[in-house]
Amino acid sequence: MPIQVKFYGDLKEKIQPQQTTDVGSPNIVNIENKGINNVLDILKMYTIEENEISHIFINGKYSGIRKKINFGDKVIIAIFPKNMGVLYKWYFNKEEND
Repeated sequence: MPIQVKFYGDLKEKIQPQQTTDVGSPNIVNIENKGINNVLDILKMYTIEENEISHIFINGKYSGIRKKINFGDKVIIAIFPKNMGVLYKWYFNKEEND
């Protein structure tokens, strides 16, 4: 089952071809879940550095970069850049596997 990944802000420019040029809309990519264990694997596919990321949501839950992605699950991942940082880290627990 494919993984739907939504890239926001400056990260949209790293994804080619761009799906949208609308300022507030994400660039949405569907990728096959082959060899993808966590968000870090997706970032490597698009040459996005870990320090460029502010926050990540997996299926609507604030998550860490190494949160396990289960094969066969319907997975929607939203990835936001540093310049779109939010206050989640102070109010919500980040789900991790490590």
